[in-house]
Amino acid sequence: MIIDKLKNWPFYPLGSAWQKAFEFLATLTPESEEKKYTIQGDDIFAMIMSYETQSPETAILESHEKYVDIQAVLVGAERFECAPTKGLEIETPYDAQKDVVFYNPNSHRPMQVNIFPGTFIMLYPEDAHMPTLMTNNRPEKIKKWSSR
Repeated sequence: MIIDKLKNWPFYPLGSAWQKAFEFLATLTPESEEKKYTIQGDDIFAMIMSYETQSPETAILESHEKYVDIQAVLVGAERFECAPTKGLEIETPYDAQKDVVFYNPNSHRPMQVNIFPGTFIMLYPEDAHMPTLMTNNRPEKIKKWSSR
């Protein structure tokens, strides 16, 4: 897992896919259209979405096996709870079509991190994560970018 300021992405020598994802992110604004964007075929894509943040009781703990997951908030703030996948209780087995496995949210001791505009989180396949969480104990409409 990497958590950092967007301006620091060049300090991570993670290859051309990493560079393409962040170059695409640099073109986005809070007004960017909500949809799926193809950056490099099925290898790299991004989604722009908006939703209300929620409490951990209604959120989902997940991980991805095929793609790393890079997320950045364009508008608002979002909290993530994260934990290593090892030792988590699987609730819904891996779905290769959707590249996702869901875990029992009560089976982890989470690390928490807040993401605001100007920051990002990058999650490896071994990083279970529960996004969509409220940062100030009240729902907030956010707009964010997610790339895989």
